[in-house]
Amino acid sequence: MAKFLASLARLAGPKLAVGGALGGAALLVSAYLDRGRDLEAQGQEVPAKETVAPAASPSPKPAERRRDQPVAVDPNALVVRRVLPINGPFRHGDYVWNEQGAPATGRIIVTVDLKAQTLSVFRAGYEIGSAVILYGADDKPSPLGAFPITEKDADHVSNLYDAPMPYMLRLTSDGVAIHGSNVQWGYATHGCIGVPTPFAKKLFGVAKLGDLVVITNGRMLDTTHAEAES
Repeated sequence: MAKFLASLARLAGPKLAVGGALGGAALLVSAYLDRGRDLEAQGQEVPAKETVAPAASPSPKPAERRRDQPVAVDPNALVVRRVLPINGPFRHGDYVWNEQGAPATGRIIVTVDLKAQTLSVFRAGYEIGSAVILYGADDKPSPLGAFPITEKDADHVSNLYDAPMPYMLRLTSDGVAIHGSNVQWGYATHGCIGVPTPFAKKLFGVAKLGDLVVITNGRMLDTTHAEAES
């Protein structure tokens, strides 16, 4: 896993795009994306077109893992085909969600860059959402690596801290999850990835058990050849 993550480090920067070769297509760095600085934008959102997706059978629950047990990643599963435009940098509490032009179905992969403090959601390689995050404080850091979603609970309350964790997507058996939070400058978590609650609700709606969440600390790949939504 360490070798795989090391291969992602071509350029340091705030936008995380995880990718791999598929059909000989290389992924390139998006230099214009600067999502880790302060910005005057709040909750940009474009509603998706009405689509009717076929009913899917329930996903089997993956095996539980601790934060020190990330899974191996197939590079061919991490292909970026489109990135969303961000009109300037993000500040805490900001997010975008735009499913227009993306496939109605396909594998969901979530990427988290702790250094840039951003999370991106990809469906079939098309970015459909991105948000500024909270992450673990120094004494309880967020783990690095790839973790499948093992549980979904829209109304979860932490049994460790007696705190609400709305739209919780569990990543590890020892308390790491993605969930809705009050994302403000200076706040931190006990290792979880906190996102704005409206964004968490949308992510909860598209994510399934077994979908992969890849957490890195400043790793990125080029996405210049990926289509940029206008």
